[in-house]
Amino acid sequence: MKQFFLNNKNYTPGIIIVALIALFATMLSWTSFFENIGISPLVIGIIVGIVIANTFERKLPKNWDDGITFSAKKILRFAIVFYGFRITFQEIIGVGMDGFLVSTIMLISTFLLGSWMGIKVFKMDRDISLLNAAGASVCGAAAVLATEPVLESESYKAAIAVSMVVLFGTLAMFLYPALYVGIFENANGFLHMTPREFGIYVGGTIHEVAQVVAVPSSVPNAPQEMTNDAVIVKMTRVMMIAPMLIVLGLWLSFKSSEKSGGGLKIVIPWFAVYFILVAGFNSLGLVPKDIVDGINFIDTFLLTMAMSALGLGTKFSKFKGLGSAPLLTALGMFVWLVVGGFVVTKMVCEVF
Repeated sequence: MKQFFLNNKNYTPGIIIVALIALFATMLSWTSFFENIGISPLVIGIIVGIVIANTFERKLPKNWDDGITFSAKKILRFAIVFYGFRITFQEIIGVGMDGFLVSTIMLISTFLLGSWMGIKVFKMDRDISLLNAAGASVCGAAAVLATEPVLESESYKAAIAVSMVVLFGTLAMFLYPALYVGIFENANGFLHMTPREFGIYVGGTIHEVAQVVAVPSSVPNAPQEMTNDAVIVKMTRVMMIAPMLIVLGLWLSFKSSEKSGGGLKIVIPWFAVYFILVAGFNSLGLVPKDIVDGINFIDTFLLTMAMSALGLGTKFSKFKGLGSAPLLTALGMFVWLVVGGFVVTKMVCEVF
């Protein structure tokens, strides 16, 4: 690492400024205000980066560029790999077939719906459509981050997708507890949800991990089972980042070969494969919990650095011409997650 910085001095200023923004975002996320509304340091980091980029657009030193790009690309891949320490295969097995099926059905259906709406219905840029769909279907900002290097898209496109995650994920945090307390708990027939069903519903349909944790805590007298099921189902969706990215990489390779008329060039996002391997290693329980917690803390900081770097690369001038397409696409996916997710959860839980 020392030799890297000696040979690539232009990386250092950009990495330092990105790390400082990430540190500021992390400290802000610890305040009671941001903890109560479930906003992660990743989201704060990209917002701060965007504010800086657009406030001082022509005044930012050029020698920051290499380090910012390095943080948004290389550090990002490294952080996604070590995200696997948040998951064990035992947790996925423990949630049961109903939780696994709800996660799988909602992920695939939401991703396909969002991609189709963005590309076909609203004629939106392909990369923005796919990033938007990834954020809603898998795990919010982290999924957008993981998908961005596979698409090799511009930073501002990821920022658009993250903004949609923030908007509708925050709305879900207020809507779900109100629906559960005001409607589901007092209803009869198919509207009634047990704490386990509601936990699976929350984990299978809400965008961010932090938002999933916040929802059961907003329900009066919610049993611990509700929170546990919600988090584990959510982490099952997180685990599906890897197969989703591999399939997406293969699909992009196929589409590229169709256009060029040449042979199919298989492009596998190896960091997604390494993510699975790390999760498998974590499942063995060889690393003490306090060390895993430390790894996850550092990994969150690295992800925050990547988000901050994406924010620094986002200029509002690039948003011109997009109109309301990203918002309408995200709204369509949100309606599906709330309504379709409820129906899917009830049907799957009744079978299993």
